[in-house]
Amino acid sequence: MAATTIMSQMALNGAALGSPSQASSKFRTAHLVGAASPRLPMRRSMVRCEAGPQETGFGLREAVDKATKKTITQEEILRNQETNESEQRSIFGARPTPGTPYGRPEIERRPETGDKSFFAIWSFDGAVPETVNCRLAMLGIVWAFFAEKATGLTVIEQLTLPGQTGLPAFIGAVQLFTYASLIPIFNGESTDARSFGPFTARAERWNGRLAMLGFFSLVVTELFRTVPVFH
Repeated sequence: MAATTIMSQMALNGAALGSPSQASSKFRTAHLVGAASPRLPMRRSMVRCEAGPQETGFGLREAVDKATKKTITQEEILRNQETNESEQRSIFGARPTPGTPYGRPEIERRPETGDKSFFAIWSFDGAVPETVNCRLAMLGIVWAFFAEKATGLTVIEQLTLPGQTGLPAFIGAVQLFTYASLIPIFNGESTDARSFGPFTARAERWNGRLAMLGFFSLVVTELFRTVPVFH
C-alpha cells in the first residue's frame, strides 16, 4: 500500500511538471525573460535623455527667432536706398559712390548684402563702430551712476586710482560687448533684423547716441569740477 501511494504521488508530480525536456525548456525561457526584462526600461530612458535636449533647444531657438527676427531682403534694401532721403547723401554730403572706402551705398554697408570682412564692418560707415559705441555708452552711463553713488569717486578716479577695479571692468565690458555685437554681423544679420515690442534698432541707436553725448559731457564736467556728478 505504501509503495502504491509513493508511486501515485510521483506520477502526479511528473504530470504537473511535464516531461524533463519541457521542464528544462520552461526554465530556460523564464531565465531569458528575467535576464532581459530589466534592460528594457534603461534602454528607453537613454533614448529619451539623448533626444530631449536637442528637440527643446531647437524649439527654443525657433521660438526666439520667430518672435524677434525679421528677414531683410536685397529688394527692401534697394528700395530704401532709392526712397530714403538720408541715403541720398554720404557723410561728406555727396551722393554715395559704390566701391569707395567711405560714403558707401546702403547695399554695400549692410551685413545682409555687403562685404563682411573685418575692415569693411569696422570702417567709419560700417556696421560695428556705432553699434558697439552706443552699447558701451549706455552701459557707461548706468555704471557711472551706481559706481559714483557707491564710491564717491569720479569716472576718471575709478579708472586711474590704485586699488580700484574700474579699469579691469571697463576692459572686460569692451571685449564682451564687442564680441557679442560681432557674432550676428559676421552671420549676415544687422541690428535692424531684430526687434521685440519697443526694443527696436532705431530706439537703440537714438538712446545710444544720447548716451554717448551724456557720457562725454559727464567726463568733461567732472574733469573741471573734480567731484562726481551723481554723488
